[in-house]
Amino acid sequence: MFEDRIAFLAGLGFSSMPADKVVSELKALGYAAVEWTLAHFNPRGQTAAERQAVVDMTHQGGLAVSELVVQQDYVCKDDKAREDRVALTLECIDACAEAGITTVNLFTGPAPWDPQAPKVPSDISHGMAWDMIIDSFDRIVSALERRKVHGAVEGVWGHLCNDYFTTRPLIDHYNSPFLGVNFDPSHGVLKGNFDTGWIVRHWGKDAIKHVHLKDAIGIPEDGRFLFPFLGEGRVDWKGMFSALAELGYEGYLSIEFESFTYHRQVLHGNTVEAARRSIADAKALMAL
Repeated sequence: MFEDRIAFLAGLGFSSMPADKVVSELKALGYAAVEWTLAHFNPRGQTAAERQAVVDMTHQGGLAVSELVVQQDYVCKDDKAREDRVALTLECIDACAEAGITTVNLFTGPAPWDPQAPKVPSDISHGMAWDMIIDSFDRIVSALERRKVHGAVEGVWGHLCNDYFTTRPLIDHYNSPFLGVNFDPSHGVLKGNFDTGWIVRHWGKDAIKHVHLKDAIGIPEDGRFLFPFLGEGRVDWKGMFSALAELGYEGYLSIEFESFTYHRQVLHGNTVEAARRSIADAKALMAL
């Protein structure tokens, strides 16, 4: 169904690997695209020529670039730090437009894994947090529309936008063809949104700019949760793939491997092996 559109998010051990090596490894494993992070494509620290070289090398290696992971936290009590994060996002949008990358992955915040991030509502009210997000996205959406780059907001556990129901207001507020979602079913599962197919259908084809393949199980409020191998968690994969097919989704589906303990203790940091096992799991689930 989507076997020829599987990508891999180049995090973990891939972050410190040369870009051409990442591409060759993923291509050999049967991937169609790579999702780059700021470790390989970054407007700060790279020239335009260096960034273009990464994109050109990716295409020459037989892969597409599915999106760029920007993922900045815009809920921050330090105004200077927040302004710098917005500025970096705008720079990433410009850099993507110039290099031919069509989609950027965006967060809202606050990130619960960051000890410096304020907690809502104990450190900052919901209203103040939303004001920060709207102020940031006013500028981000304007840049997306001007540069014709798609912004894909990922609802993430602990953030203000953490599932379908909390992300929908942000998307509807702007009603822009250039602002949609990076659909990651794992975070919805952590909020008890188990009817993944229903959520896909309610987002609709135009809103889903990119898809992450990641499973989840547990209770995030107690810190007792994990992102296991695909198929071991609570995501309804058959329902999700069927709904995406019904919508006529034509984008990439990028594996985001976050089985961190397994990666460290069993694979000993071998991200190539993680990618090898993951694509086999994804294809098996697509065949259900």
